[in-house]
Amino acid sequence: MPYFVFHITHNPETNSKELKHLETFTDYKTARTFARNGRAEMVSNSNEDVRLIFAKNQVEAEKLMSAPRDERVIGED
Repeated sequence: MPYFVFHITHNPETNSKELKHLETFTDYKTARTFARNGRAEMVSNSNEDVRLIFAKNQVEAEKLMSAPRDERVIGED
């Protein structure tokens, strides 16, 4: 399965994401380096991010990236 790299723009007013497919890779290390370089070029504290995801195809990758995620729980209550 390939690795997909997306540029994500967060819209805090509507709580939505705009996804733009940047590149597809077969090798994890190459994809990771591409994503890290993309993040390094961005302005900190912006509403943008570059993310990497492993999926069967681009449609599944976009679906996974668009799905809301639960808050991470750190430690025990």
